[in-house]
Amino acid sequence: MAKLLFQMRDVPDDEAEEVRKLLAQNEIAFFETFAGNWGISMPGLWLVNEQQFDEARALLDEYQVSRSTRVKSQFLRQREQGEIRTLWQSFRAEPVRCSLYLGLAALVLFLSLRFFLSF
Repeated sequence: MAKLLFQMRDVPDDEAEEVRKLLAQNEIAFFETFAGNWGISMPGLWLVNEQQFDEARALLDEYQVSRSTRVKSQFLRQREQGEIRTLWQSFRAEPVRCSLYLGLAALVLFLSLRFFLSF
């Protein structure tokens, strides 16, 4: 019977492709399920042979640690170089849009809480 190895919901495309390549390189048989047209099914990678689960899980754990380190260092490097915009930089670049979004958020918050806060 197939066993779920890796859930694919909200996984970036590059990470999903790297996981597929990792499993294929290590000759671990798997198949993939998709979320379907309405996104309600379980997207994931499933092992065909349950006996390979421990080996595949160890490979994925090692991969995820290395990916986490790589992505964090890339983010820190981009932040140091100023490539990532802060909230203040976004506001300065587009003040009307940011003000509109903040106003809409305040309106939604007000409409959501007005029944609870009125005595």
